[in-house]
Formats: sequence, structure tokens, C-alpha cells
Amino acid sequence: MNKNKLWQLVFWLGPFFLTSGLTIGLISEKWGIIPLLLTILGLIICSLWIIIQSQQSKWWQKRSTQSGTNALVATLSVLVILGLINFLGIRYHLRLDLTDSQLFTLSPQSRELVSNLPETIKVWLFSKDQNLQDRELLDNYHRQSNKFKFEYIDPQLKPGIAEKFGVKDYGEVYLEFQNKRQLVQIINENERLSEIKLTNRLQQITSSTTAKVYFLQGHGEHPLTASKGAISQAIKALTDKNFTTSALNLAEQPQVPDDATVIVVAGPKKELLIGEVTALQNYLNRGGNLLLMIDPNTDPKIGTILKDWGIRLDNRLAIDTSGENLQLGPAAILVTEYGQHPITKDFAKNISVYPLTRSLEIDPVSGIESMALLKTKPYPNSWAESDQKSEKLEFNEGQDLKGPLTLGVALTRKLSNAIPTTLPTPIPTTSPTPIPTTSPIPIPTTSPIPIPTTSPIPIPTTSPIPIPTTSPIPIPTTSPIPIPTTSPIPIPTTSPIPIPTTSPIPIPTTSPIPIPTTSPTPIPTTSPIPIPTTSPTPIPTTSPTPIPTTSPIPTSINSQPTAKESRLVIFGNSNFAVDGLFEQQLNGDVFLNSVSWLSQQDQQLLSIRPKEPKNRRIVISTLQANWLTIIAVFVLPLIGLTTGFIIWWKRR
Repeated sequence: MNKNKLWQLVFWLGPFFLTSGLTIGLISEKWGIIPLLLTILGLIICSLWIIIQSQQSKWWQKRSTQSGTNALVATLSVLVILGLINFLGIRYHLRLDLTDSQLFTLSPQSRELVSNLPETIKVWLFSKDQNLQDRELLDNYHRQSNKFKFEYIDPQLKPGIAEKFGVKDYGEVYLEFQNKRQLVQIINENERLSEIKLTNRLQQITSSTTAKVYFLQGHGEHPLTASKGAISQAIKALTDKNFTTSALNLAEQPQVPDDATVIVVAGPKKELLIGEVTALQNYLNRGGNLLLMIDPNTDPKIGTILKDWGIRLDNRLAIDTSGENLQLGPAAILVTEYGQHPITKDFAKNISVYPLTRSLEIDPVSGIESMALLKTKPYPNSWAESDQKSEKLEFNEGQDLKGPLTLGVALTRKLSNAIPTTLPTPIPTTSPTPIPTTSPIPIPTTSPIPIPTTSPIPIPTTSPIPIPTTSPIPIPTTSPIPIPTTSPIPIPTTSPIPIPTTSPIPIPTTSPIPIPTTSPTPIPTTSPIPIPTTSPTPIPTTSPTPIPTTSPIPTSINSQPTAKESRLVIFGNSNFAVDGLFEQQLNGDVFLNSVSWLSQQDQQLLSIRPKEPKNRRIVISTLQANWLTIIAVFVLPLIGLTTGFIIWWKRR
């Protein structure tokens, strides 16, 4: 065997060692001594062979070598570029959804919720087959966070897991978070996995608190259960977002319940009683949150609340002519202008509809921040009409108000700027000085005679307490020092322990215990301390510490220490939240986001809810269908042939 063949054999060891080292390192993902040694040894052998060949045969100078090298470098470059593209594609996701409603893209609410998951949450789908649409939706959730996991389970193959969740049929979807399990929905061929339901259940199962929303009733407000003009869909949507809803009748109870997070007044037709308005004011003053939806041509007599917050209801009807092209009446307001408020900041130019609404006017009030939520288009597209009985609606200078009109407002007031909810407890100036429960003077325990404060038994005229007839300390009958008029108790200066023969302390008329007129020592009727039969040290009737006329410790009335501010949202319309209109466009989002913002809960998400596919089927008559057929089959081909013939004739 000559040397050339030997070097060729050695050369083949180089690619072999290099391939072996790279394969071991990439598969095991551990670059230990063996894969590194094989890789380095293979590189050294290949490099030596290339150097020797270039010196012996001037291999680098050949055109074939240069062409081969260029081809090899180009191939390696393409492979490196493709590898980088795949690496970036796995590491960073970029998806383009061209559908109108962004059907294949998670809503901002879903993305924010999944991105902020506190712990791992898992979706269990008990189904034999994996639907591509459902799998794509779950993959979208998983791309937002690795804490979101899902798994398909065949109940027949794994009956233990199915029994743990209580599965009764194929298609049940469950959420598992910590020790909680919750049914999301049942999927089948006609109903696929819904982002709306999955996101709502995610929010419910991860939320640790439940807010209570009360709906005021008794004044013609919208019913809460399914009926004509009800808001049952809004109630169900609030329940899905982990709110607890209940009716509230302030005529039956004097104040708003302490557990109320938000009070909703949805379209009252009759006046509220003065006591009900006062209860709502007190609720706001102690950090409550109120949602008012007041329809035009109604006056619920809540002007005192609105005046405190700087809001005036315009009695004119809002008119918008921009919706006539969509076969909407001029009184149906089509809103696409929203304020930069947490309730509406993500709405962009999307649509919400408000039939028969009134405008609102905002007056600046110190300590209250306000922001418009909904605005109409400017004049001449919109104005506030004063003559609502006229068949022809047109703007009248001096009577009507030019647009843009404000249809919804959100306001906040810090509790420090609100009306104080704690009232001081006054102490009357004629009240006897109370003796502290912990007396600095030791009281002997020999034969105490307790006197109950509520005892109706009169005290005998002869005192059971022996009082010496001669006092070792001279007791002046008149005070040498003038007593200030503001002091309810005369304080003699010559006696450290004054025991006047006549009581200097006015006796309250409401005392249940009659005080003997001949007793030289006044006995306080409110004293919780038993009086000893022999008192070595008489208890002074004057307090060494001045007592303020008002208590320094306020008494709180239904205080909510966790609330930092009061919030108020007002709309000039309530029909946008009734059944049927609630699910139109952004109407439901406006209502739900308003309640979520009013609840002052950080975990509540404010955004556009997930969307369902839109029904884009065209409904046409038989005549229109025939015309479309004629145009498609005869007219359009004839136009093409005629155009081609004209061009050919001109070029001929």
C-alpha cells in the first residue's frame, strides 16, 4: 500500500470523526469530552489533508477547486441562513390575520389574561378527535404563555382521569387550576371551542375575589330576568366575568348594603324617593361606585347627585344623520369616537349603537376628574334636537345644540375630597366627667358596695359611706379663684382633693339613680368602679386631663377602608344594554368595561371581548339572483370579448 492510499484512508477518518462528534453533541445536547474530542480530531485531520494536498498538487490553484469551493461556501451559507430563519421563527412568532374581525387572533383581553397567569393552568379536552380549529385556538393561547397547557383525553382509554373530572359525555372541556376544576363548554361538530367562554372561565377560576353588583329596582328600571326590555344578557355576561348580581330596593331598606361594589341604575322611569337619593349619596361619599343610565324624557330626581359631580342632563334628543345610509333612524346614534379612558381606550374606530339618547354637559368641580367616553360626530352630522314632536328634524339656531355631543362620562373623586363619611361624637358640656376605666389610684378591695348604673332602687338619704365630720384638710366653701365660664366643673385651687358640701357638678336629669341632697360626697351615676366603704384616697371628681368637647376618635358609618376613591359613570341611554342590542357591535363591551372599571379591582381586565365569526351571507331576492347569473354568464364574458376584439382591430 503506497503513501497516497494511506493518506486517503486517514482523510476519511477526518469526516467520520467530525460527523460522529457533531451527531453525539446535538442529539444528547451535552457537549462532553467525547463529542468535543471527536469533533476537534476530525477538524484537525481534514485541515492537514487540505494543507498537504495544496502543497503537493497545487490544488487551490485549479479552477475546479475554486468552483467547488465557491459552490460549497454558497451551499453552507444557504444552510446557515435557513437555520437562522427557522431559529427566529421558533423563537419569535409573527402572524398576520387579514380577517375583518381578527378571527384567528386572540383578543387583547385574552392575551393579557394568559400572559399574567400566576400559576400553570391546564385545559382538558375529553374527545377522541382533535379538531384543527380548536387546536389552533389552544395553540394561540399557549404562544402567549408556557403556563397555559392543554391535553386531549379519550375517556375510554383513560377512564380514571375522566372519573376524576366527572365526565359524562364526549366533548366536555374542563379547566384545572390549583385544586379547582370548572366546566368550560361541551364541543361537538356544530359548536367548536369558543374563545369567549374559555377566556371568561379563565378569569373566573383564577380570580380570588367576587364583586357584588346591585341593580336598583322599583322605579320602572329594566327587568333582570328574560322578558321584554330586560337586561338578562348583561346579567349573564357579568356572571361569566365572576361578578355576583342582585336586585336592590332602597324603599325596603334605609341604606345601600355594605357588600355592594357597584350600584347600577338602568333606565328608571319614575322618580326616586328623597331617602333613596340620600342613600345613594351616602354610598358615594364613603367610596362607592355608581353606574347611571338615564333615558331621555325621564326625570328620576337625582339632580343633587349630579350637581355634586358637575353633570347636567340635557333634555334635548340627540340626532345623528350619519346612520341613515345603514337604514338607521336619525335618533339611533352611531358612535365611533371614544375617549382615552380605560373603559374605551382599546375601541379604536369600532361601532356602538345608542337608540334614543340624550347628551350630557360637564361642569368643572374641584376635586373631581371627568372624561368623556362617547362622542357623536360634529355638526352638521349631529345635534341635540329640542322639538321632538316635529316630523322634520332639522337644526334650529338658538334652540338646538350643535355636535359633537357627549353621551357618556366617567368621573372619579378622591375620598379626601369627598364629603366626610365619619361624624364626630359630641360630648355635651353639661355631662359629668367620666372616670377612666383604668384608675391610676388603687382602689381597696375591702367590702365594696357596687352600685349598678341601671338600678332603679333609690339610694338612702343617709350615706352608707362613713364620712369624717372634721376634715384634716380645710375645705373652702367658696372658690378664691374665679372659675372660667367655659369650664363645666368648678376647680378650687386651695384643695388638692375638693369635697364640696354642695355638689358643684350639675346632675343630669336623665340619671337613673337619684342623688341624695344631703350627701356631701357626689356619687357619679355612670361610674363603673365600685365604691369602697372606707376610701383612704377619695377619687377626684375633676379630671386632670382636659377633655375635648368633641371626641377625637370619629365614629365611622359603613366605612370602606379599602376604597381610595369614588367612581361614577353616566350614560344618556339605557337601551344599548337590553337584550338583543347588548350583543351588537361594542355595546356589551361598553357596559361590561364600565362595571369592571367601577369595581376598582386590579384583576379585572378592560378591553374588547373575544369575537365570534360574523354571518356574512348575502340575502337577495330571486330577481337579484337571476340578474347576477345573467351578468356572470353573459355580460362579463361579452365585455371581455368585445374589448379584445377592439384592441385587435386597432392594432391590425
